[in-house]
Amino acid sequence: MSDSPSSSSSSSSYDSAVGPSEPNIVGSHSSSQGLSPMVSRHWRDVFWLLIFMAHLIVVGFVLGVFGLNRFKQPDRLNIDRYTMGFLENKDGLTEDYWPLYAVASGVGAVLGWTWLLLLGSRANQMMKFSVHILTTYLAVISVLCFWVEQFFWGVAFAIGAALQFLYVISVIDRLPFTMLVLQRAVKMVWNLPEVTRVAGIFMLVMLLWLALWSFGAAGVVALGIGDGGRWWLLVVLCVSLFWTGAVLCNVVHVVVSGMVFLVLIHGGREATSMPPKPVMSSLQYAMTTSFGSICYGSLFTAAIRTLRWEIRGLRSKIGSNECLLCCVDFLFHLVEFLVRWFNKYAYVQIAVYGKSFNHSAKDAWELFQSTGVEALIAYDCSGAVLFMGTLLGGLIAGTCAAIWTRIKHPERIVMVGSTAMLMGMILVGLAMVVVESAVTSIYICYAEDPSLINRWDAAFFAQLSEKLHQRLQHRSARARQVLTHRVDEQVQTAALA
Repeated sequence: MSDSPSSSSSSSSYDSAVGPSEPNIVGSHSSSQGLSPMVSRHWRDVFWLLIFMAHLIVVGFVLGVFGLNRFKQPDRLNIDRYTMGFLENKDGLTEDYWPLYAVASGVGAVLGWTWLLLLGSRANQMMKFSVHILTTYLAVISVLCFWVEQFFWGVAFAIGAALQFLYVISVIDRLPFTMLVLQRAVKMVWNLPEVTRVAGIFMLVMLLWLALWSFGAAGVVALGIGDGGRWWLLVVLCVSLFWTGAVLCNVVHVVVSGMVFLVLIHGGREATSMPPKPVMSSLQYAMTTSFGSICYGSLFTAAIRTLRWEIRGLRSKIGSNECLLCCVDFLFHLVEFLVRWFNKYAYVQIAVYGKSFNHSAKDAWELFQSTGVEALIAYDCSGAVLFMGTLLGGLIAGTCAAIWTRIKHPERIVMVGSTAMLMGMILVGLAMVVVESAVTSIYICYAEDPSLINRWDAAFFAQLSEKLHQRLQHRSARARQVLTHRVDEQVQTAALA
C-alpha cells in the first residue's frame, strides 16, 4: 500500500509474526516494502474496548438477575413489585424456557462444527445448497406462521422469501465466479488446520456466554410482565448478543486473515521463513492491541454490508426507470460512503498493520479503488453466499427450538423461536467466518501485490485477472453509454431552444 501515505507511515506491525516479505516480490501496485509491517504496535480504539467490556459486565449482571429472579421459584428477587399494577403478571420459571434455548445452542453448535469438519470435502455442495434452499425454507416458515395464526411473522417471512428470491435472480450470473473464489478460499483454509481449531475454540467460548445469555433470556420470557415489556427487554438483550457474537467472529476474522497473509507472503505454510507460532501471535494481537478496533467495527459492518448487497442487486435490475434509478442511486452512494469507513477488509489491515478500524477501512477501500480491484469485489457475492449459509443455520436452530416451544408453551413460540434463531446464526457464523477471512485476505493481497496470488495458484490468478479486465471494460462501456445519453439530451434541448 505504498500509494497511500497513511499506510506507508503506519506505526504498527505484525511484528515477529510476519517478518520481512521476500525481496523479489514486486507487485503492480506496491513493492514488497509496502507489504512489510513496521516495528511496533500501539493500542487502537481503546474507548470502544472499554465500552464493550463495560457492556459485558452490565449485561452479564442483568442476565444473572433476570435468570435468578425466576429460577426454582417465582419472583425470587421481588422484581415484580416494580411492575405490579400496570403490567400483566403471569407465573413462569426460568427452567421452563432455558432448555428450549439449550436446543438452539446445541443445533447451532452441531451445524457449525459440521461445517468445519466438512470444509475440505463438502464445502462447495453446502454453499450451493444454502443458496438454493433458503428461499424455500423461508416460504415454509411463513406458511407455518400463518398456520399458528402469527400473521405478522408470516408476512415478514414471506417478504424475506421474496427478497431472497429476487436477490438470487439478480446475481445468478455472478455465482460461478463467486463459487470459484470460495473454492480457492476453502482450499487455503483447509491447508491451515490451526485456524479451524481457533474457530472451534471460539465456538466453545460463545457457548459459555450463550449459557448465561439464555439463562437471562429465559428469565425474561418467564418474567411477570406483559408481552410488550418482554419484547423490549429481549430486543435489548439481542442487540447485546449480536455485538458480542460479531466481536468474537471478527477476532477469528483477524486471526485467520493474519495467517493467510503470512502464508501468501512467505510462499507457503512450510516455508523456512515462516515465523514460529504465527497463529498465537495473531491471536495475541487480536485480543490486546487490536481488540478495541474489532469491537468498534463489529457494531456497524454487518448491517452496512447487508444493506449494500440488497441495493446493488436492486440497482442492477432497475432498467430504464429513471425516477426509481435516481432514488436507488442516492441510497447507493450513501451506502458506498459508509462502506469507505466500515468494511470487512479493514480486519486484514488490522491483522497485518495494527491500524485503527476507520484508518484500516479507508486504506483498504482506497487501495481497491486505486487498483481497480473494487470492480472485482463489487461483482463477487461470496459474502452474501456465506451469509445465506449462516442465516439458514440460524433458521434451522430457531425452528428446532420453536417446535419444542410449540409443544411445551405454545403462547411463547415466536418469542423463543426468534431469539433462538439469533443464537444459531452466531454459532454458525463463527464457522463461516473462517472462509470469509480467507476471501478478504486474498483480495487484499491481490490488490497489494498480484504476484503473491500468482505464486500461490497461477490458474486462479489468471482467472482473477481475466475477470477484472472484463469488469473494468464493462464499467468503461457503461460510463460511455451514460455520457453519450447525457450529451444527446443536451443537444436535443439546445435544438428545441
